[in-house]
Amino acid sequence: MNSPTRRLLACACVLAFPAHGWAQNPPGASNRPASRPPAATLENPITEAYLKAHLAKETPRLILTPQLERVIRQKLVSDPLIRNYHRHLQQEAASIVRQPVARHALQGFRMSAGSDMAKVLGILAMVYRLDRSPEILRRIEVELQAVTAFPDWNPQHFLDVSQMSLGVALALDWVGDALPRATVTAAKAALIEKGIRPSYNTAGERMGWITGNNNWNSVCHGGMVVAALAIADLDPALAAKTISRALDNLPNSLKEYAPDGAHPEGPSYWRFGTSFSVIAANVLTTALGKDFGIAQSPGFMESANFRLQMTAPSGDSFNFADSDTTMDGETSVLLAWFAAQTGDALYLDRPFFENLAAAETPADAASARQDQANFKPRAQEGAGRLSGPGLVWLAQFTPTKKSELPPEWLGRSRNAVAVFRRGKAEAGQLYLAVKGGAAQISHGNMDAGTFVFELNGVRWVVDPGNQDYYPLNKIGFPLSDYSQDSERWSLLTKSNLTHSTITVNGARYKVTASAPIVDFKRGERAEATIDLTEALNGQVKSLRRRFVVESEHSIVVEDRFETNALTKEIVWQLITVAEAIPVRNGVRLRQAGKELRVSILAPEDLSVTVISLDPPPLAIDKTIDGLKRIEIRIPANPLETGKGVIQVRLSGE
Repeated sequence: MNSPTRRLLACACVLAFPAHGWAQNPPGASNRPASRPPAATLENPITEAYLKAHLAKETPRLILTPQLERVIRQKLVSDPLIRNYHRHLQQEAASIVRQPVARHALQGFRMSAGSDMAKVLGILAMVYRLDRSPEILRRIEVELQAVTAFPDWNPQHFLDVSQMSLGVALALDWVGDALPRATVTAAKAALIEKGIRPSYNTAGERMGWITGNNNWNSVCHGGMVVAALAIADLDPALAAKTISRALDNLPNSLKEYAPDGAHPEGPSYWRFGTSFSVIAANVLTTALGKDFGIAQSPGFMESANFRLQMTAPSGDSFNFADSDTTMDGETSVLLAWFAAQTGDALYLDRPFFENLAAAETPADAASARQDQANFKPRAQEGAGRLSGPGLVWLAQFTPTKKSELPPEWLGRSRNAVAVFRRGKAEAGQLYLAVKGGAAQISHGNMDAGTFVFELNGVRWVVDPGNQDYYPLNKIGFPLSDYSQDSERWSLLTKSNLTHSTITVNGARYKVTASAPIVDFKRGERAEATIDLTEALNGQVKSLRRRFVVESEHSIVVEDRFETNALTKEIVWQLITVAEAIPVRNGVRLRQAGKELRVSILAPEDLSVTVISLDPPPLAIDKTIDGLKRIEIRIPANPLETGKGVIQVRLSGE
């Protein structure tokens, strides 16, 4: 272990603050993200006068409206899916009532009550709205009294403020007429003083979200829009100023969806950021009559396809950019909004909603075991912070079509991805997902050229994924430092050495470099090519990585390169948790009773080395059971022309 890391392990009291940081494309479409896409502009007529003239007079007006409430009540009689979701919310509310009331407590610099209240108050308010239970109303009152008495909502980590504001605003809008006037007055004052006003402290910690382009931008502005609409009757000038600011700045994060919906922060942070863009679009529509162009931003609606394409046949995600492997219930609820907007049953995770609470009838139970084509059982079955709004979105869904995921998909963004599927047996389908991109990007890793690969229901090539931030923050690890020499890139989850890509001379990738997908072909032998030259930071003259889908059972990874005076050794890497047995010209992988052959087609007479990454290289690294790196080492000096090719086939039965 190097001495800086040793020093960090000894310094357990220091804190560091990370910057957290879903259409078809024509054949041969390329991705060249050398410059960021221009920010889309939103219509912004918001003034105090506009707000007074257009704000809906009747409440509720935030996501839920009197008309939508009537729809929900009608569907509670006619639609088993709505009944089941309502029953789930009732069960969740009963559980909440048995739990302690929210308290102001920090873990590091985060306050869990922020995200908790978005969920808790959304559930309680929706259940009370439909059931009129005095016990639930009393709990809403107690929770509001507790959080309004907090000294603050943790503005040093403004995500907490935004999420708290969402919960409080929904509770006031949905239930306010039934609450004591003093509770409502105090809660609205808290939305102003602990929510909105701190958002104007531009000199405060981590306030770059105001003009930033990552998920903080959408989450924080989205929460402030909801808060502003909730207090618009009390302070219309502040509300108008806040909504107008959001419409001016949300395009900074919305542009990241262009042109195809591939979100550069990966599937997990797609969920987080997109949730609040959807919340903002929804509350503006129900309160003011339109969303001013949020949902029409290039690539935004298509981003639901991105999220589904990131889900492999196994149910696991392509977990790049600090993402989780599983698609949680909150993602399924968010996708229900896309289903409601498009009428496309592709986006409705019916099995999730059917399994949230006990099935009502044998027919319901049978239905819950079907329709698994795009969605798989979740490791986390709750609906999260979107629980309350989720019932509204589910009730708004009227199916008009059901699209199919295309077998080849290209997402052009600063973290470009391509996906290939083959085979009819869904669970055992071939799935290949590859990415280009850059490291110096929100939640970015040195992973350009990496891929995940599934066949016969087994994930053979893995991504190390996310690592819990808090233990790293606690020891002062510089997780938010994206500079070339940062210790961030020494972590197993961040380094090019621990992703399934190419490393030259053991050197780090260039953090500012782009690795574009320069060629993409559909058809019987679909393929994608990534230019890794710039990422390899001068260690080679050129290197292009080409993925070819040969059949329903095999792919070929081909790396064509030209060396320069600096090139000493090229290392081809594959990261896996399977048992690895070296054989002549390759390795056999065994897992779950299945086998995959990794065969070196070129150069000839090379062998593989298997390096265990369990335990991981650093004591502070994430531990993944059975993780290992398969290496093929190619020395540069025997190459007479300086040009070479590495071809490796991955094939199963």
